[in-house]
Amino acid sequence: MAQLMTTLGPKSMAEVGMILPHEHIFVDVRPPQQVVDVKVEAADVVALMAPEVEKARAVGVTALVECSPVGVGRRVDLVRAVSEATQFPIVVPTGIYREPWIPAWAHAAREAELRDWMLAELQEQIDDTGVRAAWIKLSAGDEGITDCETKVLRAAAQAAAATNAIIGSHTIRGRVVRDQLAIIEAAGYTPERFIWIHTQAEPDFDLHLEMARRGAWLEYDGIGNPDEDDIYIERILRVLDAGFGHKLMLSHDRGWYDPAQPGGGTPRPFTYLSEHFLPKLRARGVDAATICQLTYTNPFTAFAR
Repeated sequence: MAQLMTTLGPKSMAEVGMILPHEHIFVDVRPPQQVVDVKVEAADVVALMAPEVEKARAVGVTALVECSPVGVGRRVDLVRAVSEATQFPIVVPTGIYREPWIPAWAHAAREAELRDWMLAELQEQIDDTGVRAAWIKLSAGDEGITDCETKVLRAAAQAAAATNAIIGSHTIRGRVVRDQLAIIEAAGYTPERFIWIHTQAEPDFDLHLEMARRGAWLEYDGIGNPDEDDIYIERILRVLDAGFGHKLMLSHDRGWYDPAQPGGGTPRPFTYLSEHFLPKLRARGVDAATICQLTYTNPFTAFAR
């Protein structure tokens, strides 16, 4: 039976409902040379982010996917603290972000070493947190995938093939996704277990459909600006009309505790989709079954293994 690996243990499809597939509890996007080693207290992260999780729960969200990998401040211990304080399941990744955020140890590591590291986090636990990674989060440069990013992706494809984990990549340009899918296939895995994160950033809609035809998941995950809602809705309707509603997910890319900001900054809520965007989709004729597919069935199917 497929299960969703979370900070509160594995969950079956019957145990969850609406899932936000791209959010953040904690993230540090500063370039490596600007990062200062400042101790962050779990209590401070809980104080800032637990209320945001509770707000999400109040509008029907039952789980969210944390999308911060190594390189941009992955802190599974802090994510787990928020999860346990709220008794709210959060899905966390293994994997490494793109250059220049790839750490020196990953540059130096052999492909097999990276594969084994990801496998251990997918099959056992991340560091000593007691939390198993559910999926693999990567990224690629806008102008093309570098040699080191390619090494990480090949290692990810091998680890994913051994565990049925999904690979999600922050990739802005569709032509780069095309290259990523070719690398995944050459490594023996399938585009059907790949999420094109930030698909909405690619202006060429034909590329959205091209990747969907190849089997990849499309993720429209920047929802939250009322001025952009109509653009998202038109694209969603076009994806549905093309017959790829079963390969589409929706989210905010919101949160989060930012250690570069005093007190962690001001988080953006995880509620816009439920409170504002989905009612607009319904008003455009998208029925309840399709809404359920986009916000529940698809995220569970993608991230469960």
